[in-house]
Amino acid sequence: MDSVSIEKFLETKSSARVVNVHFKDRSTVTGLFVNLRDYDELKAKNFWRVVNVKHIEQWEQTGNMELSRLFNGASFTKLTASGKQ
Repeated sequence: MDSVSIEKFLETKSSARVVNVHFKDRSTVTGLFVNLRDYDELKAKNFWRVVNVKHIEQWEQTGNMELSRLFNGASFTKLTASGKQ
C-alpha cells in the first residue's frame, strides 16, 4: 500500500484505535499506529511505527519507543479495524 492510502485509512477510521495490518509475506499484526517525533519523516518513506496489541497498555503508561516496531507500508496488503479498543 502507498502512504497516502494508509494515512487516509488512519484518518477515516480514527475511532478504530487498534488496527489489523495484513501483509503479503507474513501473518497479520494487530496494533496501534503511533505518531512520534519521526512520524513525518517515516511517513514520507512509507514506514510506519506500530505498537503490538499486547504492548499497548505498557505503551500508554511509558511512551517507550522501544515497544514499537517499524513496518514498510509497501508490504501491507490491507488495513482493517480490529474489534479491540
